[in-house]
This record gives sequence, C-alpha cells and structure tokens, in this order.
Amino acid sequence: QLQLVESGGGLVQPGGSLRLSCAASGSTLANYAIGWFRQAPGKEREGISCISRNGGTRLYADSVKGRFTISRDNAKTTVYLDMNSLKPEDTAVYSCAADFRMTFTCNLRTSGQDYWGQGTQVTVSS
Repeated sequence: QLQLVESGGGLVQPGGSLRLSCAASGSTLANYAIGWFRQAPGKEREGISCISRNGGTRLYADSVKGRFTISRDNAKTTVYLDMNSLKPEDTAVYSCAADFRMTFTCNLRTSGQDYWGQGTQVTVSS
C-alpha cells in the first residue's frame, strides 16, 4: 500500500515562494499519477495540479497556472510543487494524492484518487 507524506509548507509573505514535497513509500511511485489538492477554510477541496506516471502530462487549475510547477523524480520517489508569486488566497492545507488507474494522463478530481497524504499547511500573509 502506498503511503504519501507532504512537507515544505509554512508561512510566507505575498509574492514569495515555497516548494512542497510529496514523498512516497510502500509501493512504486512510478505506477501512479500524482495530484496536488488544497482546501481552504470553509471551502471544498480543489485539485490544482497533477502529473502523469512518466511526467509527460501536467495539468494545472486556472487559479495557479503560470505560478505553480509540478515535477516528479521517480528515482527519489518524490513529487514536487514549486509555488511562486504566492497570494493570500493560496492559503490552504495542501495534500498530494495518487491515482493508480491513470496511465498516460492524470486528473484533478478529488473522487478519482486512491491514496492521500495527511496534508501540509501553507499560509500566505504579511
């Protein structure tokens, strides 16, 4: 069974940057498409970015396109989310999730994921 652990969250000023990591264990990361999701207080969880098994497909929500970049290193069993030009509205708990069914693509649906990490808090504030 795949286990996912997120790290890299914290407090950052508007306009700043953070790199989130999603470390996998217990199974082969290369067998899963990985997505990043976030949930702000009082809001539903939303998918913001995902990457296919081999990294050939990367998708972004409109709210983060041009500011966030997803990448993966299957050898290091880690998926990254580089977040730049952060805004207060990016404040949320960020979680990564794995989808075993997607082979050449990925999806941003919360209902389509098989495994979830516990999340890491990102707060953007001056």
